[in-house]
Order: sequence, then C-alpha cells, then structure tokens
Amino acid sequence: MTASRPPVHPPIGPVVLLDRGSLDTGDLDCSALEAACTSLRSYAATAPAETSARVADAHVVITNKVVMGPAQMDAAPQLRLICIAATGTNNVDLDAARARGIAVTNVSGYATPAVVQHVFALLLDWAVGLRQRVDAVRAGAWSAAAHFCLLPDTAAGAPPIRELAGRTLGIVGHGELGRAVAQAAAAFGMRVLVAQRPGTEQQPAPPGRLPLAELLRRVDVLSLHCPLAENTRGLIGAAELAAMRPDALLINTARGGLVDEAALAAALRAGRPGAAALDTLSREPPPPDHPLLAADIPNLVITPHVAWASRAARQRLVDGVAANIRAFAAGERRNRVV
Repeated sequence: MTASRPPVHPPIGPVVLLDRGSLDTGDLDCSALEAACTSLRSYAATAPAETSARVADAHVVITNKVVMGPAQMDAAPQLRLICIAATGTNNVDLDAARARGIAVTNVSGYATPAVVQHVFALLLDWAVGLRQRVDAVRAGAWSAAAHFCLLPDTAAGAPPIRELAGRTLGIVGHGELGRAVAQAAAAFGMRVLVAQRPGTEQQPAPPGRLPLAELLRRVDVLSLHCPLAENTRGLIGAAELAAMRPDALLINTARGGLVDEAALAAALRAGRPGAAALDTLSREPPPPDHPLLAADIPNLVITPHVAWASRAARQRLVDGVAANIRAFAAGERRNRVV
C-alpha cells in the first residue's frame, strides 16, 4: 500500500482517544487537547476486538497502550495521524503506518523527573531496608530492644543498611532517562558505568561504554532504560543474571520484556542477583499465575507501572499530545517517529 492519504489541515477531527483511563483519573486539565480538534471522543479502555470499530471514522487516534496494527489502520480509511501517548512505540506497527502514509508521533521527556525519583525510591528502599525497618517497629521489636537503636540482625535474615556512596551503578540505555539517573547517582557519590548500545555487540565499544557482559560483573546496581525492540527483548536472561554479583540489585522501570521473567524468578530463588525491583512486566496487568507473582520469591519488589505516573508528568504528556496534533494540522513535524 502506498502513502496516498492526503494531509489534514486545521481544524482537525474527529480524534479518538482509545484508553483515556490509563492516563487520566479525572485529575488532568484536558482543555488543550480538546481545543486542538473539532471533536474528541474518549474511551476509558478499549479491548482488541473493539479497536477497529472505534477508529473507523477517525482522522487522529490517540493510544497509550492499545495496539494499532495493519488491520486497525485499514479499518480507518480517514486516519492520518496516530499519537502515541507515551515514549515507547512498540504498540504501533510503524512499518504499516509508513506504508499507508499515516504519521506517528510520540512524547518524550515528559516523565523524566518522575521516573528518576521512582528509580531512587526503589534503590533507597534496597539500600536502607526501609520497609523492613518500619515493619520491625510496628511489630514491637524496637520497644523490646536493649539499646536506643535497633540494629539490623543480618544473621537472622534482616537486610543490611548499605551506603550508596562508592557503589557502582550500571545503566543500559543512556538516553534522557538514563542520563538523568546517572546524574542523580553521582549526587549520591556513586560511580556510573554505561553499557554499549544493545545490538552493537559485534562492534568495538565506543569510548565511555562497556560491553554488557563486562558491565554486569562490575556493578552493584543495574538499571534498565532502553526501549523494547527485537534486539532488546530478553536482554537480561539467565546468563546475564548469573554474571551479576550475588549482592547486586536489578532495577527495571523501562519495559518488562527486557527481562526473562522466568529466569529472574529462578535466579532470585538461587540468590544471584541478590534483589530485583521492577515497575514493569511483560504482561500488564499480569495474570495471577505470572512467574514473578509467586509468594516464595525473595528480595523482589514490584510496583504497578507507575514510575511515569505523577500528576505533573501525565499533564505534560496530555499537553504534549495536544501540541503534536496542532503541529500536524499546521503541516509541521513535531515528535514524529513516522
């Protein structure tokens, strides 16, 4: 199919938002988005079987995680623009959009402060054992203590209190998020190592980068910030987990598919690496029998894909989508990935 669809000029509409409930709980100002088009139709959520019918008359489709593939695009003959209300693009078939002359935009950088603080919430929880200390106080252990403080009894299984200063953080994915996490780590006195870009392992590592296999052996904390693509799916598998230090922490606030989840469950049970803190899983929401939801996995923290979800970040995201629509209607390129 060739790129034959004519452009749309302002005012633009109808615009269909397929999964508003994943962005807005009623706490956002969507006036800029509403003003960017003549007609905005929102759905709280859209099941795969519902997508084609809902986009049939759309000039613009906004999707956070609803899949837009060839069949959905063909069901929308007037479709000119797909706005991904996120940074990652793996839910839209970019080749299919390109072949059909449909523009695709995303929004990058909107959640950087939120993601960085979430990474460090997970990292500091690991470092100081915050949840365990609070639980010990609530259980009466401090009241029964012989001294003014309740030191961690590591022999009895209590987590130690670690200092971040002097420890080494490895980053995979040195874009805006990775760089921002590295900057915060430096403020804590951590050393930062950056992995070679995934997919370039057959080439010499550029200055300032290390092959992933070498980086894994040297870091106390590994934080993932790369996109999910064919060359990064399952990037951290059984061999990579086994290469990490026994006391190391794996943090993933990027995409769940970057990690082989069954291998991670087995590795944590075996004690190498020592801990993992995840904000994303390969299936979201996860089924009850997901391998990482098993009750017997030690030293695992999972949060429900909320690292990006501060109100300020979500407002920036919605405003960014509106700006993308206005730019497209005016014949301008803004945040175009296709």
